[in-house]
Amino acid sequence: MMNERRDAKAIKRGGGRTLIPLDEIESFDSKEFDRGDMLSPDLLYDRGWAFAVLDRVFARLREESQRSLNPPLLQRLNTLLSDEPERPSQADIACEFGMTENAVKQAFHRLRQRYRQLLREEVAHTVATPAEIEEELRHLIAALRS
Repeated sequence: MMNERRDAKAIKRGGGRTLIPLDEIESFDSKEFDRGDMLSPDLLYDRGWAFAVLDRVFARLREESQRSLNPPLLQRLNTLLSDEPERPSQADIACEFGMTENAVKQAFHRLRQRYRQLLREEVAHTVATPAEIEEELRHLIAALRS
């Protein structure tokens, strides 16, 4: 029972899902993927809202990270999010920047953690009460998947 509970929590935190590099979402051009003929106006509006929220989050994250991390390191950490087979390892990035592998792991963890915080803050601006944030995040994810 404990294993099943642990597995359920892992899935809830994103276990088994493909990671999307920040650069790919950041450079998203909605004209490239015009699915207007397949989606209802409500879904189109929700997708537009979701991408606008993500754009603001990525802009804030990039701005904050460039002050605290050097931009080349930020760019290399972003490659860790890709699902490509030839992506660099954390050890490779550590050697490249003269850091320990643990320092790279911590920087990557902090970057992802700050992204989650910024996303929650951005979504909080769109709801009336803090209790609605989780539901709005689920709605945002559903809009991106549609």
